[in-house]
Amino acid sequence: MKQHRNDLLLAAAVLLLAAAVWFFSRPGGSGAWVVVTVDGQETGRYALDQDWTVTIGEADYNVLEISGGQAAVVEANCGDHTCVRTGWISQEGETIVCLPHRLVIRIQGASGELDVVAR
Repeated sequence: MKQHRNDLLLAAAVLLLAAAVWFFSRPGGSGAWVVVTVDGQETGRYALDQDWTVTIGEADYNVLEISGGQAAVVEANCGDHTCVRTGWISQEGETIVCLPHRLVIRIQGASGELDVVAR
């Protein structure tokens, strides 16, 4: 009987751990930001957990869409459209780059610092 109880406790612990991993690895996570820089200067910061559609620039423009905890450039008038083909990003550190417009879009966590230090 004791063996059966220990098996149930182990199974419950594994399920709890799996739920915690899922919760903390969801797209964007709590407090994540989409940071927009043009020519090295930050021009915008948008919460990843809110839906936005933002046009960046005027003559040279990119349309940034933030939806469902993800961000993507959905339209641009640059020549190569690499930024559009990058697709959706959601994890801290992921970036979208448009070199012709000198645009960098990156996902940044609430603290803006690394989570782990390797030695």
